[in-house]
Amino acid sequence: MSFSGYLEDHWGLLVLLVGLAIGLRSDIHLARRMIFRISATNVILFIYSISCYAETYLGNQADYNVIRPILSAFNYSLIAFVLVNIIMIVYPGQRIYLYIPAVINALLCFISIPTGFVFSIDKNNHFIRGKLGYLTYFICALYLIYLIFNLFKHSRLRKEDFVFPVYMSLTSVICIIMPLFFENASLHWLNTTIAINVTLYYLFLQQQYTKRDPLTSLLNRQSYYSDAEKFAEDITAVVTMDMDGLKEINDRDGHIAGDTALKALADCFWNAAGSGQRVYRIGGDEYVILCFGDTVEKVQALIECIRRNVAETEYTCSIGYAMKKGNESIDELYQQADLKLYDEKKIFYERSGKLRRKR
Repeated sequence: MSFSGYLEDHWGLLVLLVGLAIGLRSDIHLARRMIFRISATNVILFIYSISCYAETYLGNQADYNVIRPILSAFNYSLIAFVLVNIIMIVYPGQRIYLYIPAVINALLCFISIPTGFVFSIDKNNHFIRGKLGYLTYFICALYLIYLIFNLFKHSRLRKEDFVFPVYMSLTSVICIIMPLFFENASLHWLNTTIAINVTLYYLFLQQQYTKRDPLTSLLNRQSYYSDAEKFAEDITAVVTMDMDGLKEINDRDGHIAGDTALKALADCFWNAAGSGQRVYRIGGDEYVILCFGDTVEKVQALIECIRRNVAETEYTCSIGYAMKKGNESIDELYQQADLKLYDEKKIFYERSGKLRRKR
């Protein structure tokens, strides 16, 4: 066991971890808590790599060493904690009780040193699984299932954006189940795989910041132009929304109150949109929904759903829409929808008696 031997086995991992640490140090987008979690995962992976190297070295020796079962318990414990951290990174709002299965796994692994419940090392230095020998695999599988389930249930990602997270989840699953079917496969592969996936996810987050509005998490103006050009043939309708009275809210209650209003309306639009409908914030209080393959009935149902959602808030908005009837460009559809929105907004200001701001 030597430093050069460790570098030979884990050089690629160290390059990833150090490179990610450098990127995090100069990051301007991620919240401090997110940076802390990714950094903590980096540290755990580094410690895990050292422990794995030492345990593997001792496992290749002919004589039994009392340190080996301790390292084995430590390694099996860290795997679960790494996956919990990954979930916390992808879904920052998760509760602390998510750590409970990992803590139980760690306790049983260390209790296994004298009891052999999970594993044992015999006098010939052979690893033997106990009655709970697949406990760590089971708990890790549960964490990965939980991660994938929440990915599809709560995410605001578009279909093409699912590829990254699904790929990361599947590669982790493969690394966990491989040792169950192939003797030469190592659970320690998970270490490098997780490090790669954390780096990929960091790049994925940076990519999302170029596509999404930081206040509302909706797709931004750049994404709107890109999608309008890329999917021009598939778009059948354009729906435009504009908040009523944002200037008055900003002047009366301040811009923080205005931001709260914009976020509330964005949630209304997002919750109303269904499959094949993408929501964008393209200006201060201006939003657009591009509809793919929708009929006029479905578009009208979308607008009614938006009105119901907005009615549950203290805010109002004006809405316009246009259906593609021939070879109209997306810009032409947007202008048609905006004219209808403009007429609706005119009625709002006439009824409210407020001064109409220039658009």
